[in-house]
Amino acid sequence: MTQTVSISSNSRQSLSRIDDMLLLLIMGVLAACGLIYEYLLSHYAGRILGALEAAIYTMIGIMIVSMGLGAFAARKIKDAFTGFATLELIVAICGSSAILITAAVIGFTSEFPQIIATTFNLPPDQLPDGGSIQTMQAMVKYLPYVWGTILGLMIGMEIPLIARVRQSLSEEHLLHNAGTIYGADYIGAGAGAAIWVGFMLAMDIELAATLTASANLIAGFVFLFRFRDRIKHFSLLVVGHVLASFLLLALATFGPDWQQGFNNLLYKDKVVHSQATRFQQLTFTERLRGSGLEPVYSMYINGRLQFSSEDEHIYHSFLVDPVMAISPRHDNILIIGGGDGLGLKQVLKWNPKHVTLMDLDGELIKLFASNTAAMPTELSKALRQLNGDALNDSRLKLMFDDAFNGVDKLIKSQKKYDTIIVDLPDPSHPDLNKLYSDVFYRKLKELLSADGAINIQSTSPYHAKNAFISIGKTLSSTGFQVQQYHHNVPSFGEWGWTIATLSGKKPKTRLEQVKQFPIKEEWLTPSLARAAFEFPGNFYQNANNVKPNVLGSLQLYRYHQKAWAQEQDVDVFN
Repeated sequence: MTQTVSISSNSRQSLSRIDDMLLLLIMGVLAACGLIYEYLLSHYAGRILGALEAAIYTMIGIMIVSMGLGAFAARKIKDAFTGFATLELIVAICGSSAILITAAVIGFTSEFPQIIATTFNLPPDQLPDGGSIQTMQAMVKYLPYVWGTILGLMIGMEIPLIARVRQSLSEEHLLHNAGTIYGADYIGAGAGAAIWVGFMLAMDIELAATLTASANLIAGFVFLFRFRDRIKHFSLLVVGHVLASFLLLALATFGPDWQQGFNNLLYKDKVVHSQATRFQQLTFTERLRGSGLEPVYSMYINGRLQFSSEDEHIYHSFLVDPVMAISPRHDNILIIGGGDGLGLKQVLKWNPKHVTLMDLDGELIKLFASNTAAMPTELSKALRQLNGDALNDSRLKLMFDDAFNGVDKLIKSQKKYDTIIVDLPDPSHPDLNKLYSDVFYRKLKELLSADGAINIQSTSPYHAKNAFISIGKTLSSTGFQVQQYHHNVPSFGEWGWTIATLSGKKPKTRLEQVKQFPIKEEWLTPSLARAAFEFPGNFYQNANNVKPNVLGSLQLYRYHQKAWAQEQDVDVFN
């Protein structure tokens, strides 16, 4: 790659239209691949590892800087033809295997404490998980960024090398060489974004990586044979491309299963189903208990636990029963989120006339509403038994929409609801932050009956105290009478909810008048619900310093991220 090919001006040929179109097409394809690699790596970090969603922006920033450095480094490659052919071979190999290698390394480090414990016969409560092991486990989660740097450097070399190849094929100076190449690059990147959103977003991530790498390899093949007279070590490069083709074929065939197997090592229980939708990565685990006891099933979204069948009834009883108990009627109920149907099951116990459930992810709801070929039969049966087949109830109306915009349709149709239950994921992403904003709560205010009640899942008052308080202050700022309560859910720890009314008596005062819930409820009692409103004496002493979440401020998102960043010693996968 460092040797030069002497090409005198007399030996140069005119750049033919076919060669020019070929080079520009190759550049467009590579630009599409480069953008998809950015999305793939950030997608893996954000979804599979359960990392902060800011990983997306971090990855793009790292790759852009690395591409700039790669453009400078391309000057060190003296033979543009041989260098480019070699570069595409390396990009294809790295691009196809980066995520698989990352999954393998992270999976191994996750299992490493258990390996040591088994080797030295340590008791289960003495797993080595501190010191250098903890440091190692923390460091390997930065591997996607290492790959982003490596791929960014190589992708950054592509434009300068193609530009030099194009110029060397012309007998005169190309006035618009750089502009033409960048034009092809930008158009290709746009095509890559369309391919990602339209096809690859819900595809298995390793398969998507292999298909993208295949485009790199094909571009390298075409370039290699078209300009073979100008490329050194032609035979060696052909052998390399052939071997890489077999590698990609193997990764396309077995890679998704290998990668999923490595990912499964991150979970304490056995993973029985994993599926990517357009919006999130779903993982279901099973823990067998024996002695005639039902297995424990858990669902994770993007690596974060959403429920465990062992104690979901605690969470959903506290989410639903207090607000239903203080609502004077149960004619029309609105549930925002809760696509698993578990909260809906609890609502249906109160015998409402009509229930509207709004969730963005139709594929998630389908998994909990019907038997699908993609999911193991036993798991599908267990999930429908867990939610009481609530998603197929005749009183239910499903809406598949983004909640922020979807409620506008309900307002436009002049809907009113006696009870509104908001069961959304924590505000761990800027897009979720807006669903906890003052503007969103004003929209819900228009939908709530004057004497109705609303309840909102409000993250952990123990782990994310300021975020919890901010949710209450935000709802209060829009005119609601707000109170908050909390209880321990073993799978999550201490968890909290924010309940409110628009007029009349405050929620807790209304609840004090309820002597017994008019439903069959084995866990939650009115007395236990009232006790949940009690907090330590100093809990709200700094509440004046906590700001409400004004739309666009990302205030709640920052509170939440700061709080959970301090909890990184807690393994979110177990």
